[in-house]
Amino acid sequence: MTVRTAWEREVAAGRLEPDPAQEAAIPALDRVLSEAEAAPERGGLFRRARPASVRGLYLWGGVGRGKSMLMDLMVAEAAVPVRRVHFHAFMQEVQDALHAERRKGTEDALAPVGDRIAEGLRLLALDEMQVTDIADAMIVGRLFERMLRAGVGVVTTSNRPPRDLYKDGLNRALFLPFVDLIEERLEVLEMAGGADHRQGAIGEEDTWLVPADAAARARIDALFADLAGPDAGPLTLRVKGREVTLPAFGRGAGRAPFWALCGAALGPADYLAVADAVRVMAIDDVPRLGRSNFNEAKRFVTLIDALYEARVRLIASAADEPGALYVEGEGAFEFERTASRLREMTRAGWGGGPAG
Repeated sequence: MTVRTAWEREVAAGRLEPDPAQEAAIPALDRVLSEAEAAPERGGLFRRARPASVRGLYLWGGVGRGKSMLMDLMVAEAAVPVRRVHFHAFMQEVQDALHAERRKGTEDALAPVGDRIAEGLRLLALDEMQVTDIADAMIVGRLFERMLRAGVGVVTTSNRPPRDLYKDGLNRALFLPFVDLIEERLEVLEMAGGADHRQGAIGEEDTWLVPADAAARARIDALFADLAGPDAGPLTLRVKGREVTLPAFGRGAGRAPFWALCGAALGPADYLAVADAVRVMAIDDVPRLGRSNFNEAKRFVTLIDALYEARVRLIASAADEPGALYVEGEGAFEFERTASRLREMTRAGWGGGPAG
């Protein structure tokens, strides 16, 4: 079956709404499937057959447009070996494998790691490509080159066009050959316009839930399940050699308790990486803030600033309304701006701003 057939089936069943932007992207996904499922080239006598090359796809556009959903339909319909993984999780796996190879003394650690990933694989589907870490930026080009040379078709979604990846990053000039590789070897397709379908999953309700009790937790459970899907799991981000873990993540939605995000010694770079990775963020159990948790309160302000600038929709349970959350102690006056942002970010219609 094709992606078009699967998409039309979902629309007919009422599980998806008709969307011209999605429909316009479907032929490219069906092309990738057709090329991946074509018979491999045959080598000469006693030569190992080499798979025919697959021109991959870089599908980018605004948040909540259905890019990941379309990629999931392609994966479900593929009749060849395929792997679907979030980009950050994939790069964490690669970095761990590289460390293991280096401990063994392997001279070119990337070669065996790339070969193991490509072995038996025909399609690699990477969701939400965002390059924020210098270590990832320095290896992703060589890794993709190895995948493509092995005949693996790469399909990736992103909120940014290729030329905006790792924008303003350290030593970005060394990263630009990877951008050239994407534009040369993958079809680059913008999913323009369309509706933000993730907002529909949240509905028209405000999402700042007071108090942080069992009813609030149950409501966040239900919202997050709709947003993240059944395969949500932990997501670890690498930031300047550190690891930042969201306990739950799926389809661009993340979830973590307040203390996991603000009780640890995290800084602006860590929160920017979180904001880059998510389109919706659910935070459980935001306490009252003041002298007793001043450092945590400062981190919370930094986190909210990063999420706000990235136009991330916020879902949170808290001890009180934003304006009454931080009423005494140093920083209470400055928190008024954060309180205003919290009200804005949890109001129906917030989010889905510019790509990236």
